[in-house]
Amino acid sequence: GRIIQNVEVKIASDGEILCKGPNVMMGYYKDEKLTSEAIIDGYFYTGDIGEIDSEGFLKITDRKKEMFKTSGGKYIAPQMIENAMKQSRFIEQIMVIGADQKMPAAFIQPNFEFLKDWAKRHAIKNVATNEELIANPKVIERIQREIDTVNEKFGNWEKIKRFELTPDLWTIPAGHLTPTMKLKRKIVMEKYLNLFHKIYDVQ
Repeated sequence: GRIIQNVEVKIASDGEILCKGPNVMMGYYKDEKLTSEAIIDGYFYTGDIGEIDSEGFLKITDRKKEMFKTSGGKYIAPQMIENAMKQSRFIEQIMVIGADQKMPAAFIQPNFEFLKDWAKRHAIKNVATNEELIANPKVIERIQREIDTVNEKFGNWEKIKRFELTPDLWTIPAGHLTPTMKLKRKIVMEKYLNLFHKIYDVQ
């Protein structure tokens, strides 16, 4: 939304939203350490990543705690990329990875219902199971095209360079998602550590 009067908002070098004004709290009750970490030079460090557009509207794009840095020192806001990728009908769930690696990559759970219908319409054979679907070269090529299209919206350092498809559904009971449908990043990483090693050629 638009920034209200008497409130100063700026974006830090790493993309974090900082604000100063009468609406900002004085500090954490009886916790000087937390206060000194959250408020510096009168600016409240929100923990949110965002941008201010040409018309002065502030848009929150990610949480800072979910940001990571590549080995080249570039900051990546995964949620922003994930939300853009999920606009594709082929992609149901996605987790962008790449902390301390040379490039961002992704684990992807395709929209299997849509993908099976697409495969049927394109007369793609031997794709009865999810495992067969995600191993099919035509399926991989089609999802690559989706990623290439969405990648155009991002800077070169943010583009998804490699991905791996997963055969299982990412669900709350399986532990991939929280009850509010947010990614449990640590658990997803543990589940697909073998794919991480494959992407980044870790021995």
